[in-house]
Amino acid sequence: MNPSVPVSFAAAVCKTAGVRFLQPVLRLSLLLLLVCGILVPQPVYGGFGGVSNAAAERVKASELASVAERIEALISQSVTADAVWAVSVRSEAGEELVRLNSNTPMRMASNSKLFVTAGLLHGLGPTFRFRTTIYGDGELVGDVWEGDIHIAGAGDPSIDKYHYDDDAMHVFDALIRQLQERGITHISGDIFGNEGLFDDVRYPRGWEWDDLSYYYAPEISALSFNRNCIDLTVRAVGPVGSEPQITWFPFNTDYVNLVNEQLITPRSVRFNESYARVLGTNTIMLRSTLPQGYLEKESLTITDPALFFIDSFSKQADFSGLSWIGELIPDQRQRNWSGFEKLASHESEPLAVLLRRVNAESDNFYTEMLTKSLAAYSLEAQGTTEAGLELIFGELSALGLDTNQLRLRDASGMASANLGTASVITALLHAMQSSPHHTEWENTFARAGYSGTLENRFIASPVMGNMYAKTGFITGVRTLSGYLDVPSGTRLYFSILTNNFTSRVATVDSVHERILNLLWQEF
Repeated sequence: MNPSVPVSFAAAVCKTAGVRFLQPVLRLSLLLLLVCGILVPQPVYGGFGGVSNAAAERVKASELASVAERIEALISQSVTADAVWAVSVRSEAGEELVRLNSNTPMRMASNSKLFVTAGLLHGLGPTFRFRTTIYGDGELVGDVWEGDIHIAGAGDPSIDKYHYDDDAMHVFDALIRQLQERGITHISGDIFGNEGLFDDVRYPRGWEWDDLSYYYAPEISALSFNRNCIDLTVRAVGPVGSEPQITWFPFNTDYVNLVNEQLITPRSVRFNESYARVLGTNTIMLRSTLPQGYLEKESLTITDPALFFIDSFSKQADFSGLSWIGELIPDQRQRNWSGFEKLASHESEPLAVLLRRVNAESDNFYTEMLTKSLAAYSLEAQGTTEAGLELIFGELSALGLDTNQLRLRDASGMASANLGTASVITALLHAMQSSPHHTEWENTFARAGYSGTLENRFIASPVMGNMYAKTGFITGVRTLSGYLDVPSGTRLYFSILTNNFTSRVATVDSVHERILNLLWQEF
């Protein structure tokens, strides 16, 4: 008899009994009992660890029950015990190893982005690129374009700083340079900003009005710049009781009206943030209090994104020596550009790169823009959130998911009416391993302790560097789902959904970390 067979089974028995380490004498005694056939029956061919299939299943079930019980104990012994928890853990074979309320519909927050990005990769493909184009309606006379120009929005969310070495004007400069290379130094007509690729609904269903001043809840338009935000910098320099200094990108633009009612406080007083855009306008009330010496940076939303785009473009054109007269006109019409002259264009990074903003950085703007784009390009009609989500559900069904366990009102996870189960999330994670796009998808995830929204989490944990996951947060909801590569060389697919908690987010995060550390140790 091969002695390694009963030893491995003995280790499983001891582990199930909660014996983590055996002294050498005890280990030898146990081995002698096993070899003599006193402790367990002689093994038969097949089954776990060389024992009978029935015995193996009992051991396996006992081990898994122990892990599930210990997870429940971690939760029940924490101050978050009164929250609603759901946990699902699957093996590489797709078996659900741990189930704690895993079929209970839960709010997922940004974990909904997992479903959206999977659908986008299959619907558009990882190499899909956006092309923003300037069309001319007129002719070039000398160095003057006699007529109008139209900037046709393509749904590109990335006309910002994130893909161009922190240079938010990169795309504008590239377009202006192409116009100048054609010999154009002056435009005698109007500048139109066409956003007809999408419908004119600025927000998805379910977003809360008091979020709409902040960068994570901007208006959505097919022609968008800088995520439809200004970037505010506040410096608390000056005496106590005075107003702090403010500057903003782009250009300290007069597109917005910033009402600075902020005050500098003594250094002992904590910073208190207060920003509010008057809805439907570009008037932003600044009412924060800042301790002396404090530096604050915040991105705040604007209204009418297409007008913001062409206003910023025209200012950059003036700065670059390309002058113009006429008006700035946002245009919601769907246009056929076949009768226009193509003057300049810009192509985005491929979709697989853009999706890193969605999953690793949890960017709501990118998510909603890409969802409408999926509908626009797939259906050759104005893109809507509802049509995009319907197409995503179709892709998820093709992956074999039970979409009855899923309800989405928006794409990004801000809508509190969104529901999904921990089980369907781990089913998605497992299904995507068989997808031709699984590598591109996995590359969009944050890595524990290294990147994205997990850069500063799981530091000094054994999980650090071995977990790739998507975080989620809205008020009362904290979620974490992804992959965990464990010491045995296998991969686990996990989802932890926490709803209705009243404690600090950091407290919930600590329980999530302890659950992941337990999975690392036990598998």
